Amino acid sequence: MLDNIRWDAGLIRRYDTPGPRYTSYPTAVQFNHKVASFDLLHALRESRKARRPLSLYVHVPFCANICYYCACNKVITKDRGRALPYLERLEREVELIACHLDPQQKVEQLHFGGGTPTFLSHDELRRLMTHLRKHFNLLDDDSGDYGIEIDPREADWSTMGLLRELGFNRVSLGVQDLDPAVQRAVNRMQSLEETRAIVEAARTLQYRSLNLDLIYGLPKQTPDSFARTVDEVIALQPDRLSVFNYAHLPERFLPQRRIRSEDLPSPGQKLEMLQRSIEQLSAAGYRYIGMDHFALPDDELAIAQEDGRLQRNFQGYTTHGHCDLIGLGVSAISQIGDLYCQNTVQLNDYQSALEQNLLATSRGLICDEDDRIRRAVIQQLICEFELDFSSIESRFNIEFRGYFDEIWPQLQQMHQDRLIDLSDGRIDVLPAGRLLVRSLCMLFDIYLAGQNQQRFSRVI
Repeated sequence: MLDNIRWDAGLIRRYDTPGPRYTSYPTAVQFNHKVASFDLLHALRESRKARRPLSLYVHVPFCANICYYCACNKVITKDRGRALPYLERLEREVELIACHLDPQQKVEQLHFGGGTPTFLSHDELRRLMTHLRKHFNLLDDDSGDYGIEIDPREADWSTMGLLRELGFNRVSLGVQDLDPAVQRAVNRMQSLEETRAIVEAARTLQYRSLNLDLIYGLPKQTPDSFARTVDEVIALQPDRLSVFNYAHLPERFLPQRRIRSEDLPSPGQKLEMLQRSIEQLSAAGYRYIGMDHFALPDDELAIAQEDGRLQRNFQGYTTHGHCDLIGLGVSAISQIGDLYCQNTVQLNDYQSALEQNLLATSRGLICDEDDRIRRAVIQQLICEFELDFSSIESRFNIEFRGYFDEIWPQLQQMHQDRLIDLSDGRIDVLPAGRLLVRSLCMLFDIYLAGQNQQRFSRVI
């Protein structure tokens, strides 16, 4: 991996600007209210005709405690009774959507996200999975990628056993940081022992993949303290690791106002944290997949990247980008063919719509030909770190150099800076450019010029 990625402080200072994470193109910032449930139903019918395989995302918004850094759509409550009314509306949404699909369309991927999915009781989790199996063609041979996000403080061995029984074979654990001072500053006290217990349960119960999430740039963090966290996490030997940059945007995310800006590490310290993390993970044998993600060489993501099969969607890097993604629950996003659509982000509005047997679609976007071209370019660069112009030209009947003539001087500058190798027929992202691949993708984003880029996190 050492030749896979190269740290160049000068280039990072020059190109480390705020920008989208490109879980989609166009990004969710471009969603508008012209798209409604009629568009979703039309897209579902097209999916049924083509019999495309499916990926389901189920959003469970509830958390018992607030983590100050969190920018997710969540509802903070200790009242477990709030789960059942939500579950009933979620089941209605499943029914309203599934009736427009073909029972032969297999669900290759399933992901429960949040919030905290294990906020639901064991009976509620069992009930929800039973309902999904009744209305969708879920695989029962353990061959699908069925994952769930877990807060180790909200799970135990019996929870892990139940989830495995219900068909889940992948887990992602939130860790963020193991230093008690940092945990107090973000209101997330979580011991290494709690995390290790869930890791051991996942191993014993033969979950196929284990991912751990870390965040650098949190209050009270130092390069030395974060290096200790990374060492502890490497010792747990997760298959995948996500090392996210904390974006402090208190004007957008109210809980972040409880974080004192004077407690945050400096930009220089954040860069040191990332650099040392990369060195530690490299030494431990992890490959840099891209966009904060690392994986062991025998992990499916690493293998898919080697084979040119890696893709990216609202669930992050995936080997199932060929599936139509159906989002269920408040704020959930679907991607079906050329349609992106999102449910309302307000819990009351979501539940009220489903009570009236109406879908809760509130906004979205239908891609045009230019969107499709740029989406294909960005997808290829962010997943494979290379782009063969002829593949885009033949697919979309364009001449690449002419189509992107406006940004050619900027591409040439990146070539001179040795972020990329630019030739007449292709772009190859060089080791010094892999950490900055978002900056390259931003050149192809036609919407970016008219946006306030401060709404995005920095590239590094």
